[in-house]
Amino acid sequence: MNWDWNVIIEYFPRLIDGVWLTLELVFFSGLLGLLLAVPLALMRASHNPWLRALPFGYIFFFRGTPLLVQIFLIYYGASQFEVIRESVLWPILREPYWCAIIAFTLNTAAYSAELIRGAIQAIPKGELEAADAFGMSRVLKIRRIVLPRAFGIVLPAYGNELILMLKSSSLASTITLLDITGAARTIIARTYTPLEIFAAAGVLYLLIAAVMIGSFRLLEKRLNRHQHYKMPAELAAVDPRMVD
Repeated sequence: MNWDWNVIIEYFPRLIDGVWLTLELVFFSGLLGLLLAVPLALMRASHNPWLRALPFGYIFFFRGTPLLVQIFLIYYGASQFEVIRESVLWPILREPYWCAIIAFTLNTAAYSAELIRGAIQAIPKGELEAADAFGMSRVLKIRRIVLPRAFGIVLPAYGNELILMLKSSSLASTITLLDITGAARTIIARTYTPLEIFAAAGVLYLLIAAVMIGSFRLLEKRLNRHQHYKMPAELAAVDPRMVD
């Protein structure tokens, strides 16, 4: 097997252009998805069954159908309705970039909402009872207690969700976007070197994933630094039980 390094060197700048588009898709969809997931999670964690019904249906649909189908429904399906083509939304829905952002946002919001909902329900009841004892309002309790604690708990799982979103972003190439995978497919169509180009694309995905994993680990240590706090030696000498 002859490995053609020259084709990788020649077309590597085009793959780098795809990296920026991939990062844009992951960043914007992750940010918007998180903003949408928080109220969905709070509704899912509510004791009101009617309030839980709407987010349950939303999460059930987007977790139960393939992301590729969701992309096609938004990109190809929206154009089938004349009312949409004549609306103010059409300049957005006719662009593959924004259709990909919308599909990725709605998809990751469903998964993230379930992760955050589980984190909210994992918060020790004593902390919530302490907030009630201090007379905190519901909104203040959510802002100061529930959400900070939930984010600390959910962070490792949410990091995994963004890694999955990074890999799923390759589906954007199916609607003509030149992300890393789309750029690789275009180069392969010209050079007929699938092994070299896909290997280079895979390395780029690995590097991005490594940076994301490292960033989330640092963020997790910062948000959960209270869990790694060590009791001073002098206090431990007074009462060894305080080390536990």
